[in-house]
Amino acid sequence: MDPADVPDEGTTISHERTFRREDVRQFADVSGDRGVHHEEPDERGRLLVHGLLTATLPTKIGGDLDVLAREMDFEFHRPVYTGERIVCEVVLDSVERADADARADVEASIECRRGEEVVLTGGFEGVVLA
Repeated sequence: MDPADVPDEGTTISHERTFRREDVRQFADVSGDRGVHHEEPDERGRLLVHGLLTATLPTKIGGDLDVLAREMDFEFHRPVYTGERIVCEVVLDSVERADADARADVEASIECRRGEEVVLTGGFEGVVLA
């Protein structure tokens, strides 16, 4: 994305996803995180989704904006299980364009929910370069 095309401060961007058992298994392969709680189904046949897999929701939005992150902060409030629809909202708290729109410094806050229940909050800051 061209820095001049980064949405304005105050813009909210959403992304949602329902994680599948295969997503959890692939993430375990990539990350090496094979905690039993991620590999053994619960009494309802669900797997516990890795926290950092849940955090791919806001990172997808950052990627859509072409943000090169300098800092990311996540707080995990509730577990997420396969088959649950998670909605993530990223609010652009600050967008500062500089160098004749050759870069935009971005700060954003994150909230991911399962229905009305907050499962993850946090934020990121970074830069979009031309």
